[in-house]
Amino acid sequence: MLLAQHSGRIPGLPAAAQTANFCTMREAVEENGSPELYSPNPEVRGMTLLNREAFKRTVVVPVLKVKKEIVHALLKALKHTVLQRPGLKRVIEDPEDEGSKLVILDPHQVPEFSLGQAEQEVLKQLDIPPEVSRYNLELTYENFKSEEILRAVLPEGQDVTSGFSRVGHIAHFNLRDHQLPYKHLIGQVIIDKNPGITCVVNKTSIIDSTYRNFEMEVLAGESNLVTKVKENNISYELDFAKVYWNPRLSTEHSRIVELLKPGDVLFDVFAGIGPFAIPAAKKKCVVFANDLNPESYKWLLHNCKLNKVDNKIKAFNLDGRDFLLGPVREELSKALALEKEAQKPAVHIVMNLPASALEFLDVFRHLLVGEPCGAAVLPTVHCYGFSKHENPAKEIQERAEASLGASLDGRCATYLVRNVAPNKEMLCISFQVPADVLFKRPCPAEEKPASKRLCTGKDFTEENVVS
Repeated sequence: MLLAQHSGRIPGLPAAAQTANFCTMREAVEENGSPELYSPNPEVRGMTLLNREAFKRTVVVPVLKVKKEIVHALLKALKHTVLQRPGLKRVIEDPEDEGSKLVILDPHQVPEFSLGQAEQEVLKQLDIPPEVSRYNLELTYENFKSEEILRAVLPEGQDVTSGFSRVGHIAHFNLRDHQLPYKHLIGQVIIDKNPGITCVVNKTSIIDSTYRNFEMEVLAGESNLVTKVKENNISYELDFAKVYWNPRLSTEHSRIVELLKPGDVLFDVFAGIGPFAIPAAKKKCVVFANDLNPESYKWLLHNCKLNKVDNKIKAFNLDGRDFLLGPVREELSKALALEKEAQKPAVHIVMNLPASALEFLDVFRHLLVGEPCGAAVLPTVHCYGFSKHENPAKEIQERAEASLGASLDGRCATYLVRNVAPNKEMLCISFQVPADVLFKRPCPAEEKPASKRLCTGKDFTEENVVS
């Protein structure tokens, strides 16, 4: 193979700039073959104040000289060999021949600036001279990905943060200690490299178990934290500084709503801004939604109106325990008092407060007075919790059983929702509340004759329980 060396002028560019694009001395710029070929200038290591100009770097890449009319055919034939890096042109002007173009090849696919036998055959068929040339390619800040920039800046060998939660125009980070000195640079890089993100925040405290919000610091961009998100084709508006929202729970929200049928009753004990309640209402369920946080309650009402379901959801601003002992008990009594079995809707109770929801399950102990009438009308609870146990499903079940005072063996299902942190899982345990837990049987003197009861305790067996 012949090795050509371009040194001609590129029309329209100053001579100084043109000369810099082509290599005349191999040691003048970095050759291919380096695993850091697309890394920024190493001098940016330790930078804490973003200086975009400092990221410039010139590397040598292989190019082919090709007639303009056959450039497209070559790109198609050598699609795995030509440069495929976003933001970099694969085809550039030939400074020595207006009738030709220079096609940049991937340096990792063309070691030692020589093509393989298969590529040479393609060139022969297209009547392209088999000469691989060197081209000085200048890379700037705009050409590097955010992860490449942060890896070049942060201390060598340290974890690089490139993942974040996106909430509308906000990028939410949980930075580690070694990343904090670079937090403002990280924020600006994320805004630069992610269209639509105009604010970057970092969580500075653990989630408040009472209102489920946390303190945060704006690292870069605007300080406006009122935003709009879309989840499962439903729009929500919220103040991210004052309410809880986690885009990683989208799949779980959808999973629970898919269990519901039109006419079912949903009690959402810790409703937030409505990611369970609003889609359930749109599905023509009867919905009762509650949240203790006044801001969450405000945005819940706002989102109900936004999605035109404000007349289908009864909203409450109560402590979760008071909600269960008040509206939930009252509505359950009404639902179970219906005479015809067909009229009794399926009832679901969602308790998404994983830090402490399992502790609320004791409320179901003798919540109702009367006789159970079969598993078909017993409420199904979907309760969330965190676990660091080596067997998280078993541990969550044992904690639920301890609160209920009854065994759930064979009549519950546990789902892994997501990994929250190393060795910390979020799970959902679903079960129908056992009849002997939910119902407090009346005293013998208060009992009605058996013939007048809808059913007796004998009608309820474990065979009727959905597991």
